[in-house]
Amino acid sequence: MRIKNICGVGVKSASLAIAAGLAMAGAAWASEAHGHGGIDAAKLNDLLWRTVNFLIFAAILFKLAAKPLKEFFANRKRDISQELQDLETQKIAVQKALKEAKSQLAAVAAEREQIIQQYLAEGEAEKAKIIEKAEQSAQRLKDMALMTIEAETKKAAADLKREIVETAVALSEQLIKEKIVAEDQQRLVDDYLIKVVEAH
Repeated sequence: MRIKNICGVGVKSASLAIAAGLAMAGAAWASEAHGHGGIDAAKLNDLLWRTVNFLIFAAILFKLAAKPLKEFFANRKRDISQELQDLETQKIAVQKALKEAKSQLAAVAAEREQIIQQYLAEGEAEKAKIIEKAEQSAQRLKDMALMTIEAETKKAAADLKREIVETAVALSEQLIKEKIVAEDQQRLVDDYLIKVVEAH
């Protein structure tokens, strides 16, 4: 439709150009005739032949140029339409790629958040294990300390008892030695001998 309009405009422009040429030629002829006071037939004939030749040349030129012009504009229109379709296709492809990229980014972000949460959970579990082990170690140390204290206390008590007994025995022996005199010793010896004789 646009090509027909262009061609129509071209025909109108050519017709106007021809009409303008004829008008200018007529004006020139009239001016020349008026200036010389008469009409020169040779000049008029030459002007007419020039005009006819121009019209024929313009018609041939228009005839030869009309088809290539139509093809040129048709090809140009087709190329522009194809370029627009290609651009639209590229636009759709870019939008699709952008959407996929956004989806992938969202998936990566979700996966990253999941990994972070997993690491945090593992860290908390490891922390709980470390605390539990530390508490168990502390309890074992506490139990060992209590056992050591108890054993040391029993040992100290036993040592103290032994010391007291030894001291008491030593004191008793000393008291006995101080109280027993020589006569008592002789009497004890005599009593012992009598008991031995009677036994035999």
